[in-house]
Amino acid sequence: MFRPRSKTPVVETVRTEDSPTPKTAARDLADVMTTELQLTPDQTIRVRNILNGTVDQANAAKAKYEPKSPQLLAELKRINISSQKELQVVLGPTKFKQLQAKQSKMAAEMQQRRQ
Repeated sequence: MFRPRSKTPVVETVRTEDSPTPKTAARDLADVMTTELQLTPDQTIRVRNILNGTVDQANAAKAKYEPKSPQLLAELKRINISSQKELQVVLGPTKFKQLQAKQSKMAAEMQQRRQ
């Protein structure tokens, strides 16, 4: 026999630009990249590790610097450049070009996953 569930309110987290990036974002992006770029299992693991490191570094920078400060923006830019270089090594030139071409499509897919 089934019992009706109690109606507990659903609480949604509101994220702002300066909110920490959730760890799930790295996993989700790696999953999207795996599908879109047809990554090997080894590449998927390596990409996920890079993205996890990027999220950790970005969150540390957001905790250290004021939101939208020049220091934060410079640090996030440095982190992104470093991450892109690591991804380029793992993906190789062909798949990295595919990544660059499909980034807006992947960003839209990530937006949908967050909703």
